[in-house]
Amino acid sequence: MKPVHVALALLVAAIWGANFVVIDVGLQAFPPLLFSALRFLLAALPAVFFVGRPQVPWRWVIAVGVVLGIMKFSLLFVGMHVGLPPGIASLVLQGQAVFTMLFAFALLRERPRRMQIVGMLIAATGILLVALESGEGWPIAGFLLVVGAGACWGLSNIAMRKASPPDMFRFMVWVSVIPPLPLALLSLPLEGVGRDLDALRHIGFSGVAAALYVAWMATLFGYAAWGYLMRTYDATTVAPFSLFVPVFGILTAWIYQGERVTSTTVFASALVVVGILVGMLRPRRTRPAVGITEGEKLLSSS
Repeated sequence: MKPVHVALALLVAAIWGANFVVIDVGLQAFPPLLFSALRFLLAALPAVFFVGRPQVPWRWVIAVGVVLGIMKFSLLFVGMHVGLPPGIASLVLQGQAVFTMLFAFALLRERPRRMQIVGMLIAATGILLVALESGEGWPIAGFLLVVGAGACWGLSNIAMRKASPPDMFRFMVWVSVIPPLPLALLSLPLEGVGRDLDALRHIGFSGVAAALYVAWMATLFGYAAWGYLMRTYDATTVAPFSLFVPVFGILTAWIYQGERVTSTTVFASALVVVGILVGMLRPRRTRPAVGITEGEKLLSSS
């Protein structure tokens, strides 16, 4: 990857890492499904009236809107709502890199390199270590919900690569049109009309700021930039950069919320980073043999 694209991938990882703390703040102001609906509503309006058509078949807009917008974020928000801490959620969600590699192989026939497989196994081991601490203060249900969110993210990565929209910002605006209504309709019976109305009536600055951050920074900018990278490079090259998200997520949660960082968490995070580095290694190319020159032919014949 070009250095500027590496920097862009790391910036997106930092934005998404901090996003988990912001989501936690938003979940204190809104029920999870309602918060997710507001996120995409703010991302879609008023931008959808100015960006023009998405320039890709509608089936890809709908597919990404359903898998990423409705399924992934419903699972993530509910998983955090039931008690999975922001820093740990940011680590568990990175199982998406493993799912992306599997889906890329199954659906796109992109064969991962040997070192990518080794790197993903190392990173997956780090994520599995987190599961060992579930039930010791962290709900296993929250862990499993966020693992499911990672699977949905991996599948949406493949859908975005297949769509290959020429304008990723425009594409993400239209993707954001899909989730609000279904999420709002799910919120009414599952979270209660009274609870939703009470949250909207008593909305404060922190709730508004959280909704704007997750809508504009994490959704529009983050996914537009990520989708651009996925369109420029193969999925197994881009996906490992998302594994930096838990590093930023855990640091942000520790700095701003005082989230407890255990030795297991530190070791698991180290495995994730090592997995990234191993997955980025490429085999050294062997130099082709140099042919015999005319001078050497003359010397050999003399």
